[in-house]
Amino acid sequence: MNNSPALLLSIIIPTLNEAENLPALLADLENQQGIHFEIIVGDGGSTDATRAVAEAGGATLVCSRKGRGTQMNAAALQAAGEFFLFLHADSRIDDPFLLSKAMDAVIMAQRESKRVAGHFALRFIRTSPRNAMAYRYAEEKTAFNRTNTTNGDQGLLLSRDFFQQLGGFDESMPFLEDQRIAEKIRLQGTWITLPGQIKTSARRFEKEGFHRRYILMSMIMGLHSIGSDEFFTRVPHLYQVQQETGTLFLSPFFNSLWKMIREDWGLLESIRVFYRLGRYIRKNSWQMFYFFDVSLRSLLGSGRYPFLNFHDRLFAPCINFRVFNALVGLLCFIWFMAILAPFFWLRDYRLQKYLSRNDPI
Repeated sequence: MNNSPALLLSIIIPTLNEAENLPALLADLENQQGIHFEIIVGDGGSTDATRAVAEAGGATLVCSRKGRGTQMNAAALQAAGEFFLFLHADSRIDDPFLLSKAMDAVIMAQRESKRVAGHFALRFIRTSPRNAMAYRYAEEKTAFNRTNTTNGDQGLLLSRDFFQQLGGFDESMPFLEDQRIAEKIRLQGTWITLPGQIKTSARRFEKEGFHRRYILMSMIMGLHSIGSDEFFTRVPHLYQVQQETGTLFLSPFFNSLWKMIREDWGLLESIRVFYRLGRYIRKNSWQMFYFFDVSLRSLLGSGRYPFLNFHDRLFAPCINFRVFNALVGLLCFIWFMAILAPFFWLRDYRLQKYLSRNDPI
């Protein structure tokens, strides 16, 4: 364990009206042992007691305009640490030596390369036992270091120098800053999974509906990964902060996709877009095999992934063809636009009618 003040760690937490969640995280950090650190809260204009909670917990408050990337960049400018750890305000830490062990892991990995970043495996704090396998699917995946499996909920630990070389967080949108820097790290350095795990609230999934949220996430990540950012300008309400979330209606997003097909892309560009989506899905075909491993976890035991290994060794090399991209792109169009879109138009219509009948106004 490292106790040297020279290895000061700056813990940076972006907040927006997080007075309810921040005290628990600050208490967890206060219990950390074997490491010297400072806490900086990057606030985006909270109107609740976030400032008072941060100051009472011994944190330095840095105010900036709203946007997680902007807030974390502003806080990083005020940080004194040689290493930065970015955490979300609803994170929880049980192990009092978690940060000490994480620092040891990163410093050891730096012996081979200075461009190292670490993240933790994730466990969700849930208030309902529903969707247990779906949560297990999401949780186990966070221990991997594959494309699009690393996000801000898992924490981000890296040196100040590497963070600066990466150019900090992207501030162009109020979200996806974690995915963008994660893929930069994947291209320019090395990801490691840190020892231990952190917990995070499942409140967004529970409020919006797990499967609805996951479908929207797949749309976001697919279109973002192929560079079709028109979707994000057409749907300005795509991202909502945690406190503003409620039941997630997917029909407006499908409507926006149809408008893009008709008004932005046209026939030829739509074909190109879904071809690129087919290529993106092919590169992520491992997730289907990983799903079988998770669903059979009681038989396979923990930490075993025979289906995933089969995909990596045998299946993936056999599907690296353009015709496969085109076929998967066509299936993607049928699944999203011909099956899911009308399904959620009907479901959302019925749900809205139900909610209006039961509105207590």
